[in-house]
Order: sequence, then structure tokens, then C-alpha cells
Amino acid sequence: MSLFSDIEQEKIAKAIADAEKATSGEIRIAIDKHCEADPYEKAIEYFSKLDMDKTAQNNGVLIYLAHADHKFAIIGDKGINKVVPVDFWETTKVAMKAHFAKGDLADGIIAGVSLAGEKLALFFPYQPGDINELPNDIVYLDNKEN
Repeated sequence: MSLFSDIEQEKIAKAIADAEKATSGEIRIAIDKHCEADPYEKAIEYFSKLDMDKTAQNNGVLIYLAHADHKFAIIGDKGINKVVPVDFWETTKVAMKAHFAKGDLADGIIAGVSLAGEKLALFFPYQPGDINELPNDIVYLDNKEN
């Protein structure tokens, strides 16, 4: 059984699509069951594996969640990191943690996607001709029992 129901997965994909309507940035969700390492380091590893570093403006965002270990990270590509403050993702993480603490992983992810989209729109507004460079579906990683 998947971590998210079909309806939750559809809501998450819709949240990504909606967020990306206002930005040229790309947002992806990667789910692991376990993360023995630092979640930020795992997010960096998967960022490249998922081709997040290949967007035209280097403005991809990855939300990584290891649900069984209660760990997550949000990382942005170099194009984002050049223009945002160091603590750029902290408010997004706080909002997500509030949902996670209640056991509501899907709403936590959706909140993170929505806030990331708002922030991306400030620095990377949607431009005519922008295309969706990466899929909006959830990526389930190495652990098959998500």
C-alpha cells in the first residue's frame, strides 16, 4: 500500500501544477521510508538523480521526506540559492512540521508545495512560453514499501 491514497496523490500533483502556474520553477516530491543519513544530504543526492539540476533556470525545488524516520528537507537549485536568503525555506518547513505533527503528511506536503510556489513566484515568475520541465507526480525512492 502506498503512503498516500490515490486522492491524496492527485491533490499533491494538483498542488504542484497550481504552484507552477505562477513560476518558471519546478517542484518535485521525493518519498523514502527510511533515511539513516542527514535528510539534507539525501535530498542533494536525489536532486541530481531526478534531473532537478537540469532545469533551464536552475530553479528546481525538491521536498524530500523519509516518513518512517520523521525526517525531511527542502532544497533549491543553484539559481534559487543565488538570489534567496539563507533561511529561505525555514517558514515552509515550519508550516509543514505543523501538519506532520498532527499525522497529516499529505496536507504537510501540500502546504510545503504551496509555500514553495509562492516563494518561487517572487524570484522566478511565470514567463510566456514556460514549459513544465519535470513531472508533477510523487517519486517513491529506494524503499519499496512506501
